[in-house]
Amino acid sequence: MGLTIGRRTLFAVICAVAVASIYAAQPVLAQIGSDLGVPDADLGWIVAAGQLGYLAGLAVLVPLGDMIDRRKLMAGYLLLTAVGAVLAATATRTWVLLVGMVAAGLFAVVVQTTVAYAAALSTPEERGRNLGAVTSGVVIGILGARVAAGALAAVWGWRSVYVALAVLLVALACLVLTTLPPDARADHATYPQVLTSLGGLFRERLFLSRGLIAFFLFASFGALWSGLALPLAAAPWHLSTAQIGLFGLAGLVGALGAARAGRWADAGFASSVSGGALVLLAASWLAIGQASWSLWLVVIGVVVLDFAVQAVHVSNQHLLTMTHPHRTSSVIGGYMIFYSLGSALGATATTTVFAGAGWAGSSVLGAAFAACALVVWASSRRVATEPHLPLSDPQKASRP
Repeated sequence: MGLTIGRRTLFAVICAVAVASIYAAQPVLAQIGSDLGVPDADLGWIVAAGQLGYLAGLAVLVPLGDMIDRRKLMAGYLLLTAVGAVLAATATRTWVLLVGMVAAGLFAVVVQTTVAYAAALSTPEERGRNLGAVTSGVVIGILGARVAAGALAAVWGWRSVYVALAVLLVALACLVLTTLPPDARADHATYPQVLTSLGGLFRERLFLSRGLIAFFLFASFGALWSGLALPLAAAPWHLSTAQIGLFGLAGLVGALGAARAGRWADAGFASSVSGGALVLLAASWLAIGQASWSLWLVVIGVVVLDFAVQAVHVSNQHLLTMTHPHRTSSVIGGYMIFYSLGSALGATATTTVFAGAGWAGSSVLGAAFAACALVVWASSRRVATEPHLPLSDPQKASRP
């Protein structure tokens, strides 16, 4: 069964809106703090709450896609994410807001269920292209949320951001139920079996190598996007929040430009694409590090960095879903645990380093993360390029 253009577009939009529910708070933290009386030092917990919920969802919710109709799961997760958004929009106390953020993050793992379903609906010849198109929605959500949330909050306040997200999430849940085909299961694995299968992935060399690459890849990504506002808001630029948000558009250009990486993966070049993109990732920091005197170099560096990140991300998922076509939900969920941990490391480390060594130090940190990813790729290249037989579920694999 192939994936039609309409369904591919719907999947990309689902990814964009769901992931935006986690990242939309970043540009409006100051408004939230002022409205709810949250001290500046505690504002980071608002974003962290969503990330912690997301990390939990990757481990306990995404594997359900390997045993339950993914169409129903997607609709349910979208509606529950909308509940979290409504709690955030109506919160008058900080703890209610945090509960809403945790709930939104927990069920925003609909992104991984969506990516896994897209992989399952794709023919082997078009899987990379479809993954590239669908995961482009994730990048649009991460980077576009900064621009859209800032604009909405400037006109109607920060609560309007979560009202808009809730409306979009409910509408998408209805579209999922009415336009996507049923996702029948031939085998009926139990939840403990699925979790055991997920744990088994962490003993496989290919999975571990791709996961470690993702860990360092998104640590580098997090070092940029969690720290870039600091030098841009300082001398000599003194850019406003809205102006800083526009740098997200440069990131979108780069990430969307990498959509073709899926086609290269379909042609058998997934590992080579990863290596080349990681070299670009490390080189991009040479330009990004010049923020003290050239904004144009920063823009160029941002475009290159986001192109590289998306190219590697698509190639990684292509290799893993081709190797585990019957466990796409588990393998995507497990892989994204590395992504989540790497993003958290990059976000926390870049602000710490900036405080002591400025943006030059943060740039060295981002480049070091990229270099680590490149080392992992080089040391595991043979594993990624060896022919892999598709693996079925553990129960089938154990049968004679």
